[in-house]
Amino acid sequence: MAGPGFDTALNRLLDLEPVKPSGPQSTGMAIPDPDLVASFNPRQLSSAFYDNPYPTYHALRQHAPLYRCPDDTVFVTRHADLNRIYRDPKTFSSAKEAQFKPLFGDSPLYHHHTTSLVFSDPPLHTSVRKAIGDALAPRVVAAMEPALVSLVDGLLDNIAELRSFDMMDDFASVIPIEVIGNLLNVAREDRGPLRAWSAAILGALEFGLDAKMLDDGNRAVIEFVDFLSGLIAERRAHLDGDDIITRLLKWESDDFRLSDHQIYHQCIFLLNAGHETTTNLIGNGVCALLQRPDQLQRLRDQPELIGSAVEEFLRFEAPVQLGNRITTKPATFDGIEYATGTTFTLAIGAANRDPAVFDRPDELDVSRAPNPHLAFGGGIHACAGMAVARLEAKVAIGRLLQRFPTLQQDGTPIRARRARFRGFESLPLRI
Repeated sequence: MAGPGFDTALNRLLDLEPVKPSGPQSTGMAIPDPDLVASFNPRQLSSAFYDNPYPTYHALRQHAPLYRCPDDTVFVTRHADLNRIYRDPKTFSSAKEAQFKPLFGDSPLYHHHTTSLVFSDPPLHTSVRKAIGDALAPRVVAAMEPALVSLVDGLLDNIAELRSFDMMDDFASVIPIEVIGNLLNVAREDRGPLRAWSAAILGALEFGLDAKMLDDGNRAVIEFVDFLSGLIAERRAHLDGDDIITRLLKWESDDFRLSDHQIYHQCIFLLNAGHETTTNLIGNGVCALLQRPDQLQRLRDQPELIGSAVEEFLRFEAPVQLGNRITTKPATFDGIEYATGTTFTLAIGAANRDPAVFDRPDELDVSRAPNPHLAFGGGIHACAGMAVARLEAKVAIGRLLQRFPTLQQDGTPIRARRARFRGFESLPLRI
């Protein structure tokens, strides 16, 4: 049933009645096209949407900011609405048992996605978050920087010899795999499958899931768990290390200890969350700069802006574009009540370009401040690894630009056909 929310959205659309922003107004934005709302179905996305979802996001935010999709889920595009949802986890649950059981059945994917930190609620979320938080404490992250600089410089040495390279395969994807491999203390010769496992597991969360994606995802979980079981057995025999697996094995609070099952899936979560998002952050940021020479030159002239530049890359092309919450009780938006069990899709990419919050939202500004983007979520589910992602992006992009002043595109970038995770399959560059 479409329900009253759909009727309201439809009336707004037909009357061309925009939702008026209460904050800063944008400049230079195209007038949102209401036809993009009428044709929008997240389960039947066009190539144009994958290439550039922002015209659709603008249209939805103006004409139907709480859009009732054909599958009866609600697509949310305003920054204020996402903020409210993030900060009320009791009403808007992250747990996915009800959503994932029909999708995955009693499968490895189901057990992974209903155990990992990102898809759990308190009290389990609280305990697991504390355990992972201890493993990613500020002193731990700060200690990563020398090794990260050495890694990035080594990759840049290789690129200097290649002259032409693929940003994603030769640089952006390598960095988080090495960082996570170090955090888990995985032997370098054993890291080969990590990227493919991550891609397959996350791919199963995309719209348009088919049998192959399901099989690939389940196989990846099985193989990763088998791999981790050996590592856990080794670490349990020698609990003197400082890696995340050892920390999770030793962690205890209020008589709560993580089971091996929980440790498996938190480690998989760390790989998935840290790999795909950081890879895309680096790729998206570099591409955005190369397509805007004025901002590229500004950052070259003022390298101290790298911190604010990374925040702007996170806002401008959020690596994670979509999230989900399910209501545990009725919730009211704009005078409309949404029933218990309603699934809300949180359009982070849309919220991060909301003209009610951001001036000139479709323009890249490497000095933008303040920048209250939602790329890392918010509330209790704010990304546990955000400090690591920021550090990786600052070092990777900063040193790349410093090393190669003539960096430029060397062909047409190819966007990955993913709606939840925005990045490139290929980004050919030359120095």
